[in-house]
Amino acid sequence: MTPQAPTPAYRRLSVEERRSQLLEAALSLFAHRAPEDVSLDDVAEAAGVSRPLVYRYFPGGKQQLYEAALRSAADELRTCFDEPHEGPLLPRLSRALDRYLAFVDQHDAGFSALLQGGSVVETSRTTAIVDGVRRAAAEHILSHLEVPEPGPRLRMTIRMWITAVEAASLIWLDEEKQPPLDELRDWLVEQFVAVLAVTARRDAQTDALVQALAMDL
Repeated sequence: MTPQAPTPAYRRLSVEERRSQLLEAALSLFAHRAPEDVSLDDVAEAAGVSRPLVYRYFPGGKQQLYEAALRSAADELRTCFDEPHEGPLLPRLSRALDRYLAFVDQHDAGFSALLQGGSVVETSRTTAIVDGVRRAAAEHILSHLEVPEPGPRLRMTIRMWITAVEAASLIWLDEEKQPPLDELRDWLVEQFVAVLAVTARRDAQTDALVQALAMDL
């Protein structure tokens, strides 16, 4: 008789490993469906566990699970703009946008579900998580500009551009992911330069920054 292959040993997951497994399952579902269309049974099935086990880790139910998934996605988005301070600014910005847009592309409908808002499970906490991503992205960009004590006009310009990037990403999904990502990235970088140029007409600090950027072009 041919000996049977040994049965793989069952490895009990740690609390953190199990929680990560459930979050990954939830994020995978939210990447393709709106939060209100995802049930705890769906998450349990995707993770290969029982519904009571999901409740053990997220006793607050779907709301707690959604907020935890949103926080996980937000943490990943924050890292998109974490670029080394080396080389010309605009190529650095392009690389950061490549990571941001890759996240949008990968999560597809989930980007809308997690960041657009309007979900029945949206709360002040989820809104604060999303706004935290925008603020973190703005702070990263301002740090790359290396402007000591950026004034209100410059800060406002950067935050407006961050909002425009998010809006463009959502519209890009609605437009069946057209234009291609590299064209979208280049267009957003060009818009970054353009909005700075407009602000430079009214703000000496931004004007000096625009002149410095022109030397890198």
